[in-house]
Amino acid sequence: MKGAIEMSNFAIEDLKPETSLCSLRIEGAVAHLTLTREDVYNALNIQLISEIISILDWTKERSVGERGMLQDSAGAPYFRVVVLSGAGKHFCAGADINMMRDAGAKSPEENRTDSERLDRLFNSLWSHPCFTIGKIQGVALGGGAGLIACLDHTIVEPGTRIALSEGKLGILPAVIGPYVYRKVGSAEFRRLAMMAGRIGAEESLRIGLVNQLSESLEDAESSIINEVLTTGPMAVTEAKKLTLTFDRWSGTDGELRTWTLDKTSEMRGSDEGQEGLASFLEKRPPNWKEE
Repeated sequence: MKGAIEMSNFAIEDLKPETSLCSLRIEGAVAHLTLTREDVYNALNIQLISEIISILDWTKERSVGERGMLQDSAGAPYFRVVVLSGAGKHFCAGADINMMRDAGAKSPEENRTDSERLDRLFNSLWSHPCFTIGKIQGVALGGGAGLIACLDHTIVEPGTRIALSEGKLGILPAVIGPYVYRKVGSAEFRRLAMMAGRIGAEESLRIGLVNQLSESLEDAESSIINEVLTTGPMAVTEAKKLTLTFDRWSGTDGELRTWTLDKTSEMRGSDEGQEGLASFLEKRPPNWKEE
């Protein structure tokens, strides 16, 4: 592929998307994406949304799940983990106030375009082939809560407050709705959307909106990354596809059982499956596990 040949001629840092409202730090197979509009609590405006999408698209393209191999021709690791965080006191205060003010003067078609951009943001995060981790502090409101719902593992500080706050403005959490719904279920989503109030870290953990409560986001992050990097990287991506297949299955139970048998056979016969089984029998680390 032409893109792969061109990539091998440059350092990976030279290929990153140019951004000014968020940053991307690369640490081996881990990509750290940080929102940097801390003066406005990392509120989402059109530029920030577009920049996050560009980084998610770029890291997807350079992921093990997308490429099917651990590193590129120059020996640079493909990505296996993406960590999302927000600089400053708060993770993300939701939509930028100016963007919300402008929405009142826009046509239905223009507002739909804005919504489509938001949907692409959330879906790009939710469907990303890497294992995604969130480090959350302060508040996560509206779209910030939507980002949380799209992550595979979310770590929050004890004082964190989260809200589907759209109802306070007379609108609905419709774009983020499918992702929050999948995360917490029908009854909790309905309650959170109707009340639109802030809930604390412990309640967020109880209802399954977040996964871990920690005084030290960095220590918790390191522990999760270390655990994920011991898992077969293609197995991580395929687990997401497996879940989506279960969610969307419209056939019979018998057909589903047959499909799972075929999938199991496929994974056992894959290069990664063969390496995993061989390493277990030979009592050595698999080739994807760092020494």
